[in-house]
Amino acid sequence: MNTTLTMNDLDKKAKLSSLWVFIFFNMIFRDLHQFGHAGFIEEMMTGIVNGVRITDGLMLVGGIMIAIPLLMIPLIQFLHLKANRLTNIIIGVLQIVSVIGNNMTPDLDDIFFAVIELVALLLIIRLAWNWRERAA
Repeated sequence: MNTTLTMNDLDKKAKLSSLWVFIFFNMIFRDLHQFGHAGFIEEMMTGIVNGVRITDGLMLVGGIMIAIPLLMIPLIQFLHLKANRLTNIIIGVLQIVSVIGNNMTPDLDDIFFAVIELVALLLIIRLAWNWRERAA
């Protein structure tokens, strides 16, 4: 087993980690941005936002969705190449499905944040797909 990392591998890990951090911040700032909409806080206080009842289960799903990009950062550092590639591709695709599914009736700012996130996710998938082991 070759344990020597090439500069290309380190560079890929840094790029992938940076993109997952970027996606995390994009998700957080998109959520914070919603507070600027008139009546949003009042709607949250009722427990129903955009016609959806906010339950503990929904909050758990939201917490998991926001934790996934953060979880990817240490996984990128510790997984071996094949597992790393596969994980980034699978989670990237699942996140794309999530972004599209969460933006079925978007407004302009939702579209803005979704497009940025989708571009970053596509870049992650591309980087992972093209990541090959270098000969020693």
